[in-house]
Amino acid sequence: MAKRNCTAQITAVPFNGAAKVYLLHPALPEIRLVLRITDLKLPLTHSERELHDAILARLGIRAESLLGYHVAKRSHDARKRGAIVLIYALDVDVTDEAALLARLSDSHERGSRVVPTPDTTYRFVVQAAQPLPQRPIVIGTGPCGLFTALLLAQMGLRPIVLERGKAVRERTVDTFGLWRKRVLNPESNVQFGEGGAGTFSDGKLYSQIRDPKHYGRKVIDELVKAGAPEEIAYVSKPHIGTFRLVGIVENLRATITALGGEIHFSSRVDDLLIDTGTNGERQVRGVRLSSGETVHADHVVLAVGHSARDTFAMLAGRGVYLEAKPFSIGFRIEHPQSLIDEARFGPQAGHPLLGAADYKLVHHCRGQHAGQGRSVYSFCMCPGGTVVAAASEPGRVVSNGMSQYSRNERNANAAIVVGITPDDYAPYGEGPLAGIALQRHWESRAFIDGGSNYSAPAQRVGDFLEARASTALGAVAPSYTPGVQPTDLSASLPDYAIAAIREALPMFARQIKGFAMDDAVLTGVETRTSSPLRITRGEDGQSLNTRGLYPAGEGAGYAGGILSAAIDGIGIAEAVALRMMA
Repeated sequence: MAKRNCTAQITAVPFNGAAKVYLLHPALPEIRLVLRITDLKLPLTHSERELHDAILARLGIRAESLLGYHVAKRSHDARKRGAIVLIYALDVDVTDEAALLARLSDSHERGSRVVPTPDTTYRFVVQAAQPLPQRPIVIGTGPCGLFTALLLAQMGLRPIVLERGKAVRERTVDTFGLWRKRVLNPESNVQFGEGGAGTFSDGKLYSQIRDPKHYGRKVIDELVKAGAPEEIAYVSKPHIGTFRLVGIVENLRATITALGGEIHFSSRVDDLLIDTGTNGERQVRGVRLSSGETVHADHVVLAVGHSARDTFAMLAGRGVYLEAKPFSIGFRIEHPQSLIDEARFGPQAGHPLLGAADYKLVHHCRGQHAGQGRSVYSFCMCPGGTVVAAASEPGRVVSNGMSQYSRNERNANAAIVVGITPDDYAPYGEGPLAGIALQRHWESRAFIDGGSNYSAPAQRVGDFLEARASTALGAVAPSYTPGVQPTDLSASLPDYAIAAIREALPMFARQIKGFAMDDAVLTGVETRTSSPLRITRGEDGQSLNTRGLYPAGEGAGYAGGILSAAIDGIGIAEAVALRMMA
C-alpha cells in the first residue's frame, strides 16, 4: 500500500481551524495518512473529542491505535434546519492498517466507508533536461491559460504567454472605470486581462466534472502556494473572492516567469500563421499580433475565454473547425442574504462554519406557454456579493455576479437562466457564430433599456410576475454599478425565456421561502454563462483540422468555471509537452 508522509504538528489544532494533522502521540516525528474514512457525520456544534471518538467508533479500535488524522474534506447537510450536521472525510494513521482493512472488509457497514487514502500526488509527464529550441505559445491568462503556462514552465518548456488585456492591477483600475465612471475599455475589463473573467467573480473552486487524475488537487495546491487560504483544500465549496485573487494571480505569474516563461500584456492575437502541406494537412506556425509583430511556434494553446468574439471570427475565417453549442441566458436576481440564510439554515444561520448560505435550483417548465419544455436554473450563485457590469463591447450591457472572500455584503445574487440550443440561434444568424449574434442582440437591447449609459435594466420580481413595468424599486437595493433603470424586462429576452422564468420563480419559492418576494430585484442581462461555440479538438488535444493548435478552457467550450478551466489547462499542457518532447 502506498503511504503518503507529512510533517506532523506537535500540538493539537481545533477541529474547525486549518485542516492539519492532530497528533495523539506527539513523540512520533511524522505520521503516515494511509486510510480514508468517508461520510462521518457529527452535529454542527460538536467538540474535537467527539470527532476523535467518532473515528475510533467507525474503525472499531482503541485510542492507542490511532496515531493521527487529517481533515480531507468537510461539508454540511442542512436539509433538516434544526439539526444541521457536518460530514467529514478524514485521512488517518493507525498502528496496523493492513489488519484493520482486512477486518473491515468483512463489514459492509464499515468497510464501504473506510478505504486506502488515494494518492493525489501530481507527477509531470515529461521534464526537459535543457531548454528546447522551440517554445510553446499560450494565448490568454485566465485560469486555463495560467495553469497551462504554469505546468509548461514547471516542465521546463518556457512558454510565451500572450494576453490582450493588462496586468491584473492595471486591469482592476480599468474595470472600476466602467463601474464608477461609465467608461468601458474594450481591451481591459471584466472579461479581458490577467486572471480572466474568474478574477471578478466569487472565486469558486468547485466543479462537478470527473477528475480521475486528481488534477484538481494540483490546482488547489498551487493556489495555496500562491497565497490562497489553506481551507480551500478541505471545505466542500471552496472560494477565494476577488480581492484575494488579484494577489494570487500575480504570484502565479511570478512563478511562471521565474521558471523561464514570458508573459506579454496588451498583446492581442489577430491572426494565426498556418502552413498547408501538399497532403492538405494544416500546421500552425505561430501568431500575428495587433501590433503587426509575428511570434513563431509550432504549438499554440488557445485559452481565450468565452468572450473573445473577434478571435472566434478570425478562427472561422481561417477555416479552424468550430461548432455552435448550447448555453443559457437570463437575469441576475438579488435577495437579502439574511433571507437566504434563514431559509437554508434556520436557527443555525450565522454559525461561522456555515458562512453565508447558497442555493442551487432547477425547474423544468411544463406550462402551456412559449417556454414549455425548457429548463430554468440558478447559476453562479454569489452569497453576500454584488451584481457587476461585465460588458466587453461598447454599447452593450452584461451582468455577472461577484463576491469577496468574506461574503458579507447585504445581498445574495445568482443568475436565473434558461437553457437554449443552436436551434434558437436561427433568427440571429447562421453557422457557429450565430450564438454570438444572439448575445449581442440582447446585450444591445439591455444597453438601450438601461438608458444607453451602461446602467442596467431592472425590475421588481412582483412586477415581473404580473407583467407590469417597475417605476421604482423597493426594500432590496440593487448592487449593480454604475446603476440600474427600473423598467419592464418583458422584452429584454426572447418570449420563451421570459415565460420560462415567470413559471420558475414561484416554483423556486417552494424550496426557498421568499424567493419570489415582490421586492427582489431582477437585473438584465446574463448572456455570458458559457461559450456559445466549441473549437473542436481530438483526443490528443489538437484542433481537428489544424495540427499544433490546442483549443482549451471555457472559451473553447471545454470547461465551465475556474476549477474546470484550470484542470483542462493542465491536460492541455501535458498534451503539448508530450508532443514537443516526442
